[in-house]
Amino acid sequence: MAKQLYAKVNGSEQDIVLERATPHSPWSLPGESPADLVRTGPGQYSVVRNGRSYRVLVLKEDRENNTARLRIGGATYTVHLQDEQSRLMKTLGLEKAAVKVREIKAPMPGLVLNILVKPGDAVKKNDPILVLEAMKMENVIKAPGDAVVSAVPAEKGKAVEKGQLLVSFV
Repeated sequence: MAKQLYAKVNGSEQDIVLERATPHSPWSLPGESPADLVRTGPGQYSVVRNGRSYRVLVLKEDRENNTARLRIGGATYTVHLQDEQSRLMKTLGLEKAAVKVREIKAPMPGLVLNILVKPGDAVKKNDPILVLEAMKMENVIKAPGDAVVSAVPAEKGKAVEKGQLLVSFV
């Protein structure tokens, strides 16, 4: 059975359906042969489709949101991709539910170099929370989701063990 991928270009209402017969075969439009795709440099591709050649430049790729900004010729396109499972989850109203994270624990032993939040602070997903030095590297610990800081048991300049509570959220 062919796998399908759904693409929305520049927020269009209509999906473009792509399919492939095997997990390693290239994606193509239904009933068409796959385009010839050659990487010509970092983020640059040459695409030949239906006898026409196109130069494609990947301007930005956001894997978390499954989007990419592409420049093809002189035009810029924003493409949002969705696989069959994600599409079904959205159709059923079961999109990624907001996971409520209650605490952040130390992912490894280390030294707390800086604490960037205090109780009562509202944080958004991927906001920096604190800096942990481990194995002579500074690791920025980020918020896993939107939340409000309720307590910060970690102390600047103190060592922590793996699994030790650093920050808790309401």
